[in-house]
Amino acid sequence: MVGFPVPSSVGAVIELLKKSRYAIAFTGAGISADSGVPTFRGPNGLWRRYKPEELASPWGFQRNPRLVWEWYAWRMRIIARARPNPAHYALAALESMGVLKAVITQNVDGLHQRAGSKRVIELHGNIWRARCTRCGHKWLLKEPPSEDELPLRCPRCGALARPDVVWFGEPLPERALREAFEEAEKADLVLVIGTSGVVEPAGSIPVYAKRSGAKLVNINPEPNRYDDIADLNVRERAAPFFRKLMASMGIAMP
Repeated sequence: MVGFPVPSSVGAVIELLKKSRYAIAFTGAGISADSGVPTFRGPNGLWRRYKPEELASPWGFQRNPRLVWEWYAWRMRIIARARPNPAHYALAALESMGVLKAVITQNVDGLHQRAGSKRVIELHGNIWRARCTRCGHKWLLKEPPSEDELPLRCPRCGALARPDVVWFGEPLPERALREAFEEAEKADLVLVIGTSGVVEPAGSIPVYAKRSGAKLVNINPEPNRYDDIADLNVRERAAPFFRKLMASMGIAMP
């Protein structure tokens, strides 16, 4: 496939992709970190600066919906300035080549779709979508809401709206979770990218895929729960690793 030496981990992943009939990706906050989107855990994670029970929970929203919306509007402004990085573009390219069948993501930033991925299963919702707390109507936000608009109200019934994301104490969307496990069962290769794997039940999806016979490639700069079951551990950040991988495959990145 290439006419020059490639790093061993890159070459190993390319070989696994070549042999795979049904590869999927499972992504977490680490894939978007190189785009400038703050992660939640780790040394500089958001949960070291903010209390999740105040900003990402039903009871926090009930107590102070404006405060919660202000925090989400701030995050949306950060995400609006962010751009997909080589890891996002690489997954979209692999999908367009027919190699990658789906991206299962814990992220809510929409960067996979902006990079061109079509089959994206969002386990934790999408920050660019609002949902009415009364009638359930959902709609997309084209830009971060202004201070004057907060807290958002439903355009249909006028009731209080909330970000359409999964908060602490809430179940994952049933359909998305079912589809994710179905993809995991069909997969013969899972690229686990930028996630600690500690959030459940999402974190069990790669484990389920492994038990169903898939090979696991664990791409993460820090140790995580998948180290002991992965067929290959790649201790690198997602963006530089995928830049090298795609260059080795002769595919130009944006």
